[in-house]
Amino acid sequence: MSKRIQNEATDGLFHAILSLQNMEECYTFFEDVCTINEIQSLSQRFEVAKLLREKKTYLEIAEKTGASTATISRVNRSLNYGNDGYDMVFRRMEENV
Repeated sequence: MSKRIQNEATDGLFHAILSLQNMEECYTFFEDVCTINEIQSLSQRFEVAKLLREKKTYLEIAEKTGASTATISRVNRSLNYGNDGYDMVFRRMEENV
């Protein structure tokens, strides 16, 4: 767990997210909490991570998602040297298919 972001306010936000029960609730909450651009940035990074795991090239990913090479590189660094959060979520999503 990252101590860099862990604090009472972040704990509160994550507890709120964990209380969401379905996709509609997620849309309702995130549209109130985030700007459209923030939601789009998060979803773009998630899509980039998925495509990187599928061994797509930076060019293919940039064309498909519109992400900059800097964003793709940052996501790739998280996949390779991060806290394995992406892998944990992708694994769970695959288990629930």
